[in-house]
Amino acid sequence: MIKGRLLLLILGVAILVMLAPFVMAEEAPRITKDELKVLLDDPDLVILDVRRGKDWNKSDKKIKGAVRENPKRFKSWAHTYSKEKTLVLYCA
Repeated sequence: MIKGRLLLLILGVAILVMLAPFVMAEEAPRITKDELKVLLDDPDLVILDVRRGKDWNKSDKKIKGAVRENPKRFKSWAHTYSKEKTLVLYCA
C-alpha cells in the first residue's frame, strides 16, 4: 500500500515538473488586424507567417512583406530576429 502511494506521489511530481514551463509561461500579447494595420509602416515590425506548408500554399491571403517561417523549425530561425524588433506571428 505504501509503495503504491509513493509511486503515485513520484508520478504526480514528475508530471508537475514536466508541465511547469507551460503553466508558468506568459501568454503572448495579441493584437487585432486593425491594430496591426497601424503598425505596418513601422521599420521595427517583422511579420512572420508561421502557417503549415499546406495551409500556406492553399491560401491566396498573405500579408505583404511577411516572412514565411516553418513553425516546426522554430529553433533554427528564432535567433535570426533581433530582440529589438516587434515580432508578429500569424497562422490564420
